[in-house]
Amino acid sequence: MHGEKMKKTFRVVGLKGEGAFTDFSTEVPKRARQFLERLHEIESVHGPEVTLYEPKRDTDHLEGIYYVGIMVDEALTKVPVGMEYIELDDEYVTASGNVQQIGELHNDLLNWMEDQGYKRKPESYIVETYHPLENGEEEVAIYLPIQ
Repeated sequence: MHGEKMKKTFRVVGLKGEGAFTDFSTEVPKRARQFLERLHEIESVHGPEVTLYEPKRDTDHLEGIYYVGIMVDEALTKVPVGMEYIELDDEYVTASGNVQQIGELHNDLLNWMEDQGYKRKPESYIVETYHPLENGEEEVAIYLPIQ
């Protein structure tokens, strides 16, 4: 895994979801499919699919918020009904790899971040962007906000 530190701005239009962290692996993809059915409603040029996750603070933090959506090139003033526009501008540590190894990629990135002396920014969203590959597989890029 190759980790990297960077400053990045994410402009996202998406649907909000919330629920138990333990259900995210099934609920987030369901919500993403609902979003993709409405993609034609967004009038802006857009980039990859994206998910924003509220970080789990501790073992007592059982439910969280997430957004599934698409990255857009510029701030939007007109957003489809039921969707939200979110802009994040932060310092991140990032790594990418096959979406099938997303859990391992998260763990490797967390370990790399600690080895480099970076500290997580617990109040900022974790960002994942999804990039289809020519062979039908998908790559994910993970961005963990740091202080």
